[in-house]
Amino acid sequence: MKAQGTVHKYGDNVDTDVIIPARYLNTSSHKELAAHCMEDIDADFTKKVKSGDIIVAEKNFGCGSSREHAPIAIKASGISCVIASTFARIFYRNSINIGLPILECDAAAKEIKSGDEVSIDFDTGVITDITTGKTYQAEPFPEFIQKIISDGGLIKHVTKELANK
Repeated sequence: MKAQGTVHKYGDNVDTDVIIPARYLNTSSHKELAAHCMEDIDADFTKKVKSGDIIVAEKNFGCGSSREHAPIAIKASGISCVIASTFARIFYRNSINIGLPILECDAAAKEIKSGDEVSIDFDTGVITDITTGKTYQAEPFPEFIQKIISDGGLIKHVTKELANK
């Protein structure tokens, strides 16, 4: 599995309340959640983001409440991957559960800049900043987690596995 896109860069401690503000949690529409993604930290995010783009942030991305809406809003906005120095543990697990690829790589998170073009090989964990030519090594997910992500999340994966039996 691979991804390539333009980077939208954020700093430390991006919490779920700025990823998707609580005032929008009265909807289950992924499209509606995506329309408000990141608006409290980056008012122009939804105008700038294109399908396949990548979020890069520093430490503790997704901290705060444990709402699954945050990774859903990010994925529905078209983001193909989030790279961060570290993730809040519940956000990390929620991302896998809904099929949003995420990678921890401190050097990439600190050095990659907003607007850079980045490609990712999820099988190897190699992140390439096409703009600068620099590569970074993240720890790739084990094959079974990659399969969950490529199937679109845990529920879709389990449904697919049960259908194949």
